[in-house]
Parts: sequence; C-alpha cells; structure tokens
Amino acid sequence: MTPDLLTFGEAMVSMRSAGPLATGTPLSMHLAGAESNVSIGVARLGHRAAWVGRVSTDEFGEYVLRQLRAEGVGVDGVARDAERQTGLMFLEQRSADLTRVQYYRAGSAGSALRVDDLRAPLAAGARMLHLTGITPALSDSAREATCWAAQTADAAGIPICLDVNYRARLWSREAAREVLTPLAAHASTIIASADELDLVGDPGADEPAVAAELLRRGVETVLVKLGADGARAYTADGVEEVGAVSVTAVDTVGAGDAFTAGYLSGWFDGLDLTGRLRRAATLGAFAVSTRGDCEGLPRRAELALLDGHEAGSVLR
Repeated sequence: MTPDLLTFGEAMVSMRSAGPLATGTPLSMHLAGAESNVSIGVARLGHRAAWVGRVSTDEFGEYVLRQLRAEGVGVDGVARDAERQTGLMFLEQRSADLTRVQYYRAGSAGSALRVDDLRAPLAAGARMLHLTGITPALSDSAREATCWAAQTADAAGIPICLDVNYRARLWSREAAREVLTPLAAHASTIIASADELDLVGDPGADEPAVAAELLRRGVETVLVKLGADGARAYTADGVEEVGAVSVTAVDTVGAGDAFTAGYLSGWFDGLDLTGRLRRAATLGAFAVSTRGDCEGLPRRAELALLDGHEAGSVLR
C-alpha cells in the first residue's frame, strides 16, 4: 500500500548516559535520527509510514531495522551496506539543565545515501514526502539524493514537508543556506526554529518578512517552533499561534521531531490548521516529558492523556 508518509535519512544508535561519560556512567541503547523519529511518531498514531536509508550489516544496523519494524514503520526500501558501519551518537545528561551530544557518524552507512536508493520508494508514491536539513549535510551523495528527491516529488505532485533542522557540527550556516534555500522552493510546508528561518530565506529579514517571502514562492504553511512558548504558523490567511502544553520537561531531545510528527498526523487526518498545531504541541509535550528520542510518543488512544492532569497524577 502507498504510505501516508515517506521519509529518508540516517538512523543511528544513540548511547545514553544519565551522568558524565568521563566517569563511566552506564549506557543504554536507543534508536536515533530525526527522520526515523518522525516516522515512528506518525506510525504510532495509526498512519502508514515508510523510512528509507542505508543501514550497515553490523549488529547496530540490525538493531535499527528491528526497532523500526517493531514500530510498524515500513523498511522494504532500505539498502544494506556491508562496507560501512552504523553511525553512533553518545548523549550525556551532564547536568539537570544541560545535555551534551557527541557524534561518530563520519563515513557511516547512512551518510552514503545516493539517488538510486530512493528511485523505487519514491516511484511507489506517498501522500507526503518529509525531508530534513540534516541529510543533505551528511555527504555529497546524500545532498544530491535529497535535491533529486525534492525535484522528483514536486514534479509528481507529492507534497513536501521540509524541517530545516540545522546541525552546526555538520556544516556552516552559509553552506546550509546555499542548499536549503533552493530546496525550500519545492516544499509545501516548512518547519524551522526561530533561529533557523533565515537559512531558507533572506538572512537580513525578520521572521514575518521571511515567512511572507516563502509564501510568495509557493510554500503553503511556514511553521516556526518556539520551544516552551509553543509555535507560530504563517499561511495565506494570516498568522496563527498555539501555546505549548504545560508539562515537566525532563528531556528535550527529539521534541522538534515529535512536533513535526504531530503536525503531519493532523494533516493526514484532515484537521484544520488549529487542530494540526494542537496535535503538534501535544506530541512535543509527550516528547519533552519522557526520556528518549521517541520512546514516549503517544498512541492515538493516548492523545488526550495529558489533558487536565496535574504534576504527579496517578491514573488508577
């Protein structure tokens, strides 16, 4: 069956510690990756999601596929790479308010993504293609694949969601802007944090001006993530804001991916803009109030779980 969501990128193994790595704090293993996080979030809400990428034949690669399959994410289009290792990231909770991340992904299987890996999955179609600004930063071949996918999907009439998702350790802002600004021309939905919006528009313009520029270029919705202040959406009909759901934040890693998954789920369900934003905020709240990139994302029956409950509530 044609998936609702098709996305691609690098899925990694995240080794997490609850304290300083330098002191030998025990590690736990988790799945990580912006695109795989979004696919899991969408699948948990009952939509058909497919993830494409290159995965090593090592044990970590087996883990990645096992986790995605367990979440109901389609992985039939995944290529296995016996010559490269799975990318790793180490995440340490250095203090209650500071998390540090170290990446070991150079030369990984995921970074070797190429156009041929995407031809068959994209030809099969999807209701939405989700891209992030991480994948084109991984390598020349991954950048070529991302640009090809955007052009091909756009020509085929497949809507595209682009999450800017800037990673300073992968490329400079100037390099990112050179790639992401033309890439944004193919997107119907653009998602960015307030400090990322200039990477897809005039770097000298303020937020409303960049959003207006993108709408003139054919983007239908520009979503600006505001963290604890919620989110703001620009469309041809004006500007709409939604506040964040009040929760106790324990882990903010993956919150942006959860927001995106919630928004796309609302789009698949045909919700209006307000409904899509509220679902996005709800998934963001689940993400920050539980540990792990995607472990705490809700099933559809749990979407109202956070409504009306005070901190420390126990449901019996």
